[in-house]
Amino acid sequence: MRRPYRPLTYHGAHRMFERVNATLGTNWTLHDLRHSAASRMARDGQLSLTDVQWVLGHAHLTTTEIYLTPTRDEVIEGVLAHHARQSRVREAPPPQPAPGYDPKSLSVLFGRPS
Repeated sequence: MRRPYRPLTYHGAHRMFERVNATLGTNWTLHDLRHSAASRMARDGQLSLTDVQWVLGHAHLTTTEIYLTPTRDEVIEGVLAHHARQSRVREAPPPQPAPGYDPKSLSVLFGRPS
């Protein structure tokens, strides 16, 4: 906001958050911003967890793994997708045996009705 323009320091960013929080009546912090960014990076399939670890400066991968906890909506979406896949599998006909296998022997082996 003031001249001379210079890179934003930690203290400048902290003060900026204080002013915004006072205006909006919120209590966000720089750590909240870091946590949100880390969660989004950890959920990105194109970014490895070790990359996220490096960006965050964590010494141990186990520290970065806390960002892998799925949200409630992600769990629900995953379970619904699982049930949809299972219903498609049940509706599909059983695979045919490869040439050379006796279908009756395979029925006995796998407990299927012949």
